[in-house]
Amino acid sequence: MTRAVARPAAGATDGPAAPLRSPGALVAVAVPTAAVGVHALLYGRWIVDDAAITFAYARSIATGEGPVLQPGADPVEAYSNPAWLALLVLGRLLGLFDRGSWFGVPDYVAFPKLLALVLVAGVFASCYAAASALTRRPAAVTIAAGLVTAAVPSFVIWTVSGLENALLACAVTGLAAVLVRAVVEDRLYAPRTALWCGLLAALAALTRPDGLVYVAALPLVVLLLLRRADLTRAARAVALSVLVFAVPVGAYLAWRLATFGEYLPNTAIAKSQGLPGVAAAMRPVELVSYVGWPAAMLAVAAVGAVVARQGHRAFVALLVPLALAVVAFGVLEPDWMEQLRFATPVWPLGGLAGVAAAALVAPHLAARGRVVAAVLAVGAALVSGLALADSAQAFRAAPTAPLCLVAQNTGHAINSYADVVDVPDATLVAPDIGGAALVSDLRVVDMAGLADRRIAGYWAAQDMAGLRDHLLDEVRPTFLTTNPDWSRLTGLTADPRVAADYVEITTSAAEVTDHVRRDALGPGDLEALRTRAAAAAVADERARRSPRASCGEVLRPG
Repeated sequence: MTRAVARPAAGATDGPAAPLRSPGALVAVAVPTAAVGVHALLYGRWIVDDAAITFAYARSIATGEGPVLQPGADPVEAYSNPAWLALLVLGRLLGLFDRGSWFGVPDYVAFPKLLALVLVAGVFASCYAAASALTRRPAAVTIAAGLVTAAVPSFVIWTVSGLENALLACAVTGLAAVLVRAVVEDRLYAPRTALWCGLLAALAALTRPDGLVYVAALPLVVLLLLRRADLTRAARAVALSVLVFAVPVGAYLAWRLATFGEYLPNTAIAKSQGLPGVAAAMRPVELVSYVGWPAAMLAVAAVGAVVARQGHRAFVALLVPLALAVVAFGVLEPDWMEQLRFATPVWPLGGLAGVAAAALVAPHLAARGRVVAAVLAVGAALVSGLALADSAQAFRAAPTAPLCLVAQNTGHAINSYADVVDVPDATLVAPDIGGAALVSDLRVVDMAGLADRRIAGYWAAQDMAGLRDHLLDEVRPTFLTTNPDWSRLTGLTADPRVAADYVEITTSAAEVTDHVRRDALGPGDLEALRTRAAAAAVADERARRSPRASCGEVLRPG
């Protein structure tokens, strides 16, 4: 039987891919990684509050409390990133996280940010691995693609946010590199390729729920490049990859069912993630608008020219994970956070595809064509650069939901209230709970349902009347804090039971209102609470004016 051999792309290396430990490779990885680090300095010590939910679970697991938001709480999967959670637990067990500070920087800032930077280096190492199989100048291509990626605020913001984005990007770019090199080296159907594809797809799936789509990467590449003579080998490779993927993912699913009694993380239930509709097909347009249409169109033209040429089968292997990343972004419910949080893997894969395609196309252009292409590229870069700079400055001025702000206004401030009222086992209902879970002395009830299975069910059914009944008649929190957005979504503060059963303590300049239950008040307590609120408002205003600052060496209850 004749064995079909995939031909390297024109302009690619003819022999083995460039070594990944060469000085050129180290420089190619170090330069864009450093650029990401410098860009990240714009956002200071900011950590998004949602990340603190995972931080709280890491603390509970590492201290033997189990997968709970706070000691003594019911087990609820309020995180959707078990692989990232595992790294944070490991960090805490090693004394690197949630223990103190590194040279004056709290480790709840330093550890996740430096871990993210290591993973970003992994992203660019994978880009180099793919570029070395696609082009003759892998270092130049990797540096160019990496600098493009490092210029994208969406990528940098969310990789250093304290969330799992850097780990997901590392897994997906690693998967792309394995596929590209496997095609160039004619080992697409080798067991080793199937093993790595299955493991990396499993890592992506255990990093975030939308990572499940990457199990389709190897089957899609095989389908697109399949030749009849290789049908049996291809089927075996796909089966092995899916099996390798299924073992860790299936094991975690079994543990989830046994521990939480759900097939999906509670976060997905609370967010009412369903089947994609027509709007999902239009969401990828947001990606193009974000980076600028001229740059996106030039990249698409270069990629199209490469794919249209014969002998560029390996480029297809790069485009499949990129396409899956775009599909995952479109399928997910729109996120309330800014800067396209779910698009992280798109940026390095898109940058690599665009730059590598340009490097492959350029030698085939006439001199005049190169000049025209260069002029267009410079113009597109200027347009994109201005737009991305505006995005970076806007986010720097008002970063999304700083952990320290929530720790202050929903954690420390409410703790000071609880010192006044004489209520054992006081409870707090609030919509932002990450920072509060780390510092609160009270039992925190999540109004958004991420950390509460019962409340998640009301959000999934969009049963706001049921949610209000549950909170006001069953939970009956000692303290209730909300803001206009959550009041509008839930109808909570308009409910007559709030006026009847609760008293307003204060409303901040940001329109966050704190209430206390009337029957918790003794003589003089309301005046004392309002005095505490006035003192807390000073700290709250300080946190609002410094949204990129940290807030103490450790975040602990009490």
